[in-house]
Amino acid sequence: MATMQANDSGTRLEKDSMGEMTVPADVLYGASTQRAVLNFPVSGRPVPEGIIKAYAHLKAACADVNRRLGRLSDERADAIEAACRQIDKGLPEHGGLARNFPVDIFQTGSGTSTNMNANEVIANLVCLARGAEIGHSKDAAYIEQGGVHPNDHVNMGQSSNDTFPTAMHIAAAKAIQEELLPALEVIEGELSKKAKAWDSVVKIGRTHLQDATPIRLGQEFSGYAAQMNHAKERLHRALHVLGELAIGGTAVGTGINTHKDFGSMVAAELTEDLGIHFREAANHFEAQHAKDGFVEVSGDLKAIAVSLSKIANDIRWLGSGPRCGIGELKLPAVQPGSSIMPGKVNPVICESAIMVCCQVIGNDATVTTAGLGGVGSMIDLNVAMPVMAAAVLDSIHLLARTCHVFTENLLVGLEPDEDRCAALIEGSLAMCTSLAPVIGYDKAAALAKEAYASGKTVREIATEQGVLDAAELDRLLDPDAMTRPDPA
Repeated sequence: MATMQANDSGTRLEKDSMGEMTVPADVLYGASTQRAVLNFPVSGRPVPEGIIKAYAHLKAACADVNRRLGRLSDERADAIEAACRQIDKGLPEHGGLARNFPVDIFQTGSGTSTNMNANEVIANLVCLARGAEIGHSKDAAYIEQGGVHPNDHVNMGQSSNDTFPTAMHIAAAKAIQEELLPALEVIEGELSKKAKAWDSVVKIGRTHLQDATPIRLGQEFSGYAAQMNHAKERLHRALHVLGELAIGGTAVGTGINTHKDFGSMVAAELTEDLGIHFREAANHFEAQHAKDGFVEVSGDLKAIAVSLSKIANDIRWLGSGPRCGIGELKLPAVQPGSSIMPGKVNPVICESAIMVCCQVIGNDATVTTAGLGGVGSMIDLNVAMPVMAAAVLDSIHLLARTCHVFTENLLVGLEPDEDRCAALIEGSLAMCTSLAPVIGYDKAAALAKEAYASGKTVREIATEQGVLDAAELDRLLDPDAMTRPDPA
């Protein structure tokens, strides 16, 4: 064989444009992938599964489009598409994706190693389907008999420089559509349910962590639900951004070595395949030379993390205690909180969610830095794409799982302590706010100061001083009325 020699040591010898390379005998990749494995033993974290499966959908779409453009035979296109379906299923009969897609995240910044990894695996799967041994995909006699070459056929009309950014968009859009949007629906639904159920529970408001005028617990939770609704809106905008694909630009955006309709046809094929609207980039030079859209999407994920951290932190504050804190909420006890203090229970689900938010914010810093001019985006290509892709997919997955965990292990079992809420309202000095329009700001402030100094309530001081008759005082100091706009 011109490209492959088997031996008895569990390896095979392949050749590429740089010379010979020893490859494990039974893996589906070839010399280019093996070089990357040896070049980048950095983190031990391979390119995420989402990117690999996105490549499977992309390469299948490219093969079908090349067939329709008359550039690839039906036999070769069918073989490539069948191999891509195997990759999408996870390659269970070949040791799984991880074994056959081993290239580290921290590799060539264009993702060339991963693109060639995909090309080689697809070509070798075709070898096996045709009854040939792994490694024959570059053999001249095999190719003449209708075999599939990793570069000439699998990569036809493509470049790493347009396939990797396209795969990034496909993977992120798919993860948002299938993971994060459904998770946000779940958490928003439970928050909305709590907002309705607790609409009659009046509690003290807090601004600057100090007592403020009363608010209904349902109103607070309606704000949390609205945050998650806005999060969904951000993701729908993100899907629009991710829908623009670089495919068709090849090396530098000019479209060299591909058909002028290739990009639009591949985008249409992917839309039909995945049910997500994709379109060819309006400007291939922007799509490949920069990754501003991906930075924007990461920013949307960061905003969602900020929202979730606010909700989690508020709930742990409101549940603090149980006797020496605020204690207006009763958090589910899910595990012992201390190895030394018996009976202690901590807001561990809130803490877990907040740590996830910290990680997502850190991931966004990575994506932002990788998108900067002179760091990742340099003249005619961004060269930090693998780490951007890994960070965004990590953020999507973490946020999705956290929304489910937060809902199932905290929100569902969360309860208000209505007696505690009522007691804190009555003792609050901010109750004097509703008296100010009637007796004046200065007199109301004096009542508050006297109440604080004496340890009495605003109601008790106002009654003692005869500021208003009892009926009027009860009307003005009704906590529920303070939470509703004046109908006049």
